[in-house]
Amino acid sequence: MLPLIIDTHCHFDPEDVASELILEATSKQVGVLAVGGNATNNRTARESGVPFACGYDWSCVGAEINLESLPGMVAVGELGFDFHRGWSAEIEADQRERFARQAEFARSTNLPIIVHTREADQVTESALAAVALPKTGVIHSFTGDVAFARRLLDLGYYISFSGIVTFRNAEMLRETAKFVPVDRILVETDSPYLSPVPLRGKRNRPAYVRETAAFLAALRGVTLETFAEQTRQNTKVLFGAVEAWGI
Repeated sequence: MLPLIIDTHCHFDPEDVASELILEATSKQVGVLAVGGNATNNRTARESGVPFACGYDWSCVGAEINLESLPGMVAVGELGFDFHRGWSAEIEADQRERFARQAEFARSTNLPIIVHTREADQVTESALAAVALPKTGVIHSFTGDVAFARRLLDLGYYISFSGIVTFRNAEMLRETAKFVPVDRILVETDSPYLSPVPLRGKRNRPAYVRETAAFLAALRGVTLETFAEQTRQNTKVLFGAVEAWGI
């Protein structure tokens, strides 16, 4: 029997048939966490029928932040910082303000946060330190080096790896994936993006998390069964015991 693995971060776009993707994942012993990030993905996450997160990411400039704690909601996110398309003081201030508001909602509901960071290491680190949430969260689809990971771990955060870790030019990231402690590592797809090797080029799906999990297990020198158990326990500690996941 295949060991249960939790895809801790996937998105359902309006054109996706979420029920079919979830059924496929379930048939392959994959649990699913549906994640928002904007009004559309928040809605598809809520309507998916699986544990979900809602939030407003870096792209939601000017959007009204409308968050409420709902049955099945296990986290706030994704939210965070992204300066890939440019930085200005105004952009940073907007992202910081949106992040802080959502972090306070997470504090008031005792929910963890799901954090995006891209070309924003220093800002991400300073924002996480400033909000000092007692219930921390996870840095999703991590792409940083060991030094950045160590600083985030020191702040109490988990580190999640997506299919990027399997890419040919991701040697630095593989070193980070070997470094992250056993009790702080998670795995995800970030579907419909970032399909892992050997499925790169295809639209990603939650079931594909098994490929990334198997890669990470081999990279870290453990069996897939051991890695699956470790990440399940970490998922349970961070997001709580969820009957739908069997944890």
